[in-house]
Amino acid sequence: MVDKKIYTIKDRKRRTNNNIEKVGPIIEKKKSDEPVLKVIPLGGLHEIGKNTCIYEYEDEMILVDAGIGFPTDGMHGINVVLPDMTYMKENNHKIKAMIATHGHEDHIGGIPYHLRQLDIPLIYGPRLAMSLLSDKLEEAGLLERTNINTVAPRDVVKVGKHFKVEFIRNTHSIADSFTLAIHTPIGVLIHTGDYKIDHTPVDGEYFDFHRLAELGQEGILCLLGDSTNSEVPGFTPSERSVYPGLDRIISKAQGRVMVTTFATSVHRLNIILELAMKYKRKVGVVGRSMLNVIAHTRKLGYIKCPDNLFLPLRHLGSLRDEEVLILCTGSQGEKFAAMTRISRSEHRQIKVRPTDTIIFSANPIPGNTIGVVNTIDRLMIQGANVVYGKHNGVHVSGHGCQEDQKLMLSLARPKFFVPVHGEHRMLVKHSQTAQSVGIPEQNIVIINNGDTIELTADSISKGDKVPSGIQLVDTAGVVHDNVMEERQQLAEDGVITIAANVDDNGLLLGEPQINLRGVVCSMDSTTLERLIKRTVDRTISDRLKSHLILNDDNKVNWNSIRIDVETGLNRMIQRELQSSPLVIFILQIQQTSKISISSNGNEQNLDQLEELEEEEISDGKFTRRRRKTTTA
Repeated sequence: MVDKKIYTIKDRKRRTNNNIEKVGPIIEKKKSDEPVLKVIPLGGLHEIGKNTCIYEYEDEMILVDAGIGFPTDGMHGINVVLPDMTYMKENNHKIKAMIATHGHEDHIGGIPYHLRQLDIPLIYGPRLAMSLLSDKLEEAGLLERTNINTVAPRDVVKVGKHFKVEFIRNTHSIADSFTLAIHTPIGVLIHTGDYKIDHTPVDGEYFDFHRLAELGQEGILCLLGDSTNSEVPGFTPSERSVYPGLDRIISKAQGRVMVTTFATSVHRLNIILELAMKYKRKVGVVGRSMLNVIAHTRKLGYIKCPDNLFLPLRHLGSLRDEEVLILCTGSQGEKFAAMTRISRSEHRQIKVRPTDTIIFSANPIPGNTIGVVNTIDRLMIQGANVVYGKHNGVHVSGHGCQEDQKLMLSLARPKFFVPVHGEHRMLVKHSQTAQSVGIPEQNIVIINNGDTIELTADSISKGDKVPSGIQLVDTAGVVHDNVMEERQQLAEDGVITIAANVDDNGLLLGEPQINLRGVVCSMDSTTLERLIKRTVDRTISDRLKSHLILNDDNKVNWNSIRIDVETGLNRMIQRELQSSPLVIFILQIQQTSKISISSNGNEQNLDQLEELEEEEISDGKFTRRRRKTTTA
């Protein structure tokens, strides 16, 4: 692969006996005025989730998807992980529209956060995704910040002067999912989005191979392909293939059945509801996202079932256990999701019974395995029959495996290829698959979030890197790096708070107050208190002897002294305790005399004289005190 900005690759050929044969690539300098299309992924590379990608040509940009990621175990208190959108904010005037490929959270979940800091005039996407997004924006009070437009298969929308986006139906684990054909002045690009090749789709909506093949025949410049299952050989099974496994387990269940899956796995929900009707079970739904998705999909016609199939949780208690099926969120072990709370016996209305059959119809996303395993363990300890894992046939992926990827590449026949949506080993494997179907190695580029791909009609190369990284969000808003560092420090080593009272001469007024939380102390408390007092005393004394601690107005800079003391305490505590707890030092100044520096540099001591006058109120109920202060 060539990594240069101003070069293009062409095959060198030589003529031998009237035959032309390729003898390898040469590097040819590119014309400086040749138009360049930039493709800049901000998320979804070397990771699973927060898929976000910019397409930029001259003075225009479109944003394809804007997803969220899952927090890792070390991200204490974090609910949502977003890509760093600095580059978008710096170029906000170029943004013409955003395109959503489908309605999964890792593709549309970040939009409400981005609309608070970006002006995105138009958003295009499938009906289900836009319906779910409208709810999010209405709840956040952002519905007026943009215009939402729904699209149908084979619709083509013109965006700005340079882009036309064509929507090609694909098959995935959510209904109403699209692959994009992005028409630009230098050629057509295919952005696959998430997909698999499902020949028996639950909703009867087939992958539009015909249109993809037509575009491939006409000529596709570059394909950006989903790499999630690139390590797995074969084809991904159809969504319909989970029906027999779920049917077998539900038919044998003697008590209640609880099923947890992704709320947006609409095809899976359809199958589960179909089986509930088959075995005459009423359905209770637990979890806000699950309730929202079922409401929207029924309204749009993606799920068809009678209203009386559903019952509120409070009414399920009147039924026999074998007449109940409960749909829950929490398939990824999320802390506050329904199944996690049920496993902890924290759910107000649902308690686990030994006769329950609980089905995990999902595989853990990388990073969530520990949370899922712990949830399963807690449920099994309470006596439930928990069904999980590939061997039970209750889950199938929504992403294409190697043979699906080969079919996509063979139909599209792109000149250049960029693997996206996956961790590094997945990107590498996908590039190898592309080479196996005839795409030259030098026409394939593996990049990171923030890297720029520069495309012309006959070249692909890496350009300048743009700001990239992550933004962490908790319930209060964006969490900055220093806060996360403090949270990590608290989790690992605890916190020590120290409060000291000193007079304005820097003398300690009593013993410092020391409070330890979560700290393993290897010495007795008396020794630690003595070391802390000595450090505070010496540091303040040393700093007061130096004029370096004076402000511009010649007053003592007590805040500077506080920082110096805290730094000294940090060093001493780390040395003595062999750990690094968070140290918080509070310095309180008790004014006894006022020290100032005269204009000629001499110190003056201005004693404060106070007189306290008391007046008795005539009714005798209380005394009014008035403080009168004079200076000598």
